[in-house]
Amino acid sequence: MKQQSEQARMQLVGSYRFMVELDGLLVAGFSEVGGLVVETDTEEYAEGGLNQFVHRFPSRTKHVPLSLKRGMTLSDELWNWYANVVEGQIERKSGSIILYNERDQEFRRWNFYDAYPTKWSGPDLNASASEIAVEYIELTHNGFKMM
Repeated sequence: MKQQSEQARMQLVGSYRFMVELDGLLVAGFSEVGGLVVETDTEEYAEGGLNQFVHRFPSRTKHVPLSLKRGMTLSDELWNWYANVVEGQIERKSGSIILYNERDQEFRRWNFYDAYPTKWSGPDLNASASEIAVEYIELTHNGFKMM
């Protein structure tokens, strides 16, 4: 029994070892990644004479935007990418979110496609706190696949 619980524990992986790639380049230092969400809408059809249930059929599948947070660095690459969108110059990039296990081996990879930034937020500034300045970027994309 003890051996089974140890094997089950070894199959679990933490959510704190990850990297983000954009167009094949590792982008340093993201502290949080969110938005690995896929949702399929349904349409309801009430069949006449059938009162026990309503038929539900799948319709569109949606991917929510990816959200990335990181401490501010000397690089202004993310800001420039978003600033280009504001100017109407949309550059789409594909990338990956890579999750590593405790041995720093790739455990899971989510490849996302044709992403571009739709929101950028700078740090909240507070002279009475000693927190790291964090920037946030939201990427709209055309879906992802888990590898």
